[in-house]
Amino acid sequence: MKRFSLLLALFVISGNYIFAQTETDSIPKKKDWSKAQLSGRAADHFMLQLGYHGWGGDTKNINTKGFSRTFNMYFMYDFPFKSTPNFSAAAGVGVGTDNMFLKETTVDLTKSPLTFTGDTSATYKKYKLATTYLEIPVELRYTANPENFNKSFKAAIGLKVGTMVDAHTKAKISRDNEGNGNYSVRMKDRRNFNSTRLAATVRIGYGVFSLFGTYQINTFVRDGYGPNLKPYTIGLCISGL
Repeated sequence: MKRFSLLLALFVISGNYIFAQTETDSIPKKKDWSKAQLSGRAADHFMLQLGYHGWGGDTKNINTKGFSRTFNMYFMYDFPFKSTPNFSAAAGVGVGTDNMFLKETTVDLTKSPLTFTGDTSATYKKYKLATTYLEIPVELRYTANPENFNKSFKAAIGLKVGTMVDAHTKAKISRDNEGNGNYSVRMKDRRNFNSTRLAATVRIGYGVFSLFGTYQINTFVRDGYGPNLKPYTIGLCISGL
């Protein structure tokens, strides 16, 4: 949680800096945006997200290492409000992937309850737990300048709901206790995980770049099938709106 708190603080500080830099330049004073010309504004666009992936909750027996990461890709459609085009609603569909890298820790996905076990019997070059979701994100958006959103402050809050389509571990072993080495082991099973993911989302930025954060509202592992884990992500988003 200390790591999450630090990342969240950096996220807020960065957002405040962006807002301070763009508030004066990007928001024309006393302009009636209800008459904004949006004919050149694309309604459909891609959203790409890359960020640091972490777990909150019961993580005391779980050792992580390296840059655990998230990569998301969505196709979104934007619906500006006619009377106040600074605001819009958006919905889309896409894929969300998470890769959590573990250190001297293994997990057998085929056994219940799910247990993360310290393992020093082998030398692991890399060990990760990877998950993939099909997701539907929805957002409520604000754009300071709806006529030129590529040069404007913007912010969004939302939710995304997803269904898990894959969960697997992959180990790259340098050397095991029998002297064998340089091979990979892959295990695939979804039985212990919640098949549905519900996460809160937030974005804040300028132009096509923004910082984003997500926090899973429901638990990652099914109740009674393992530790109570709450995934979160903080990272960079590229999006036209």
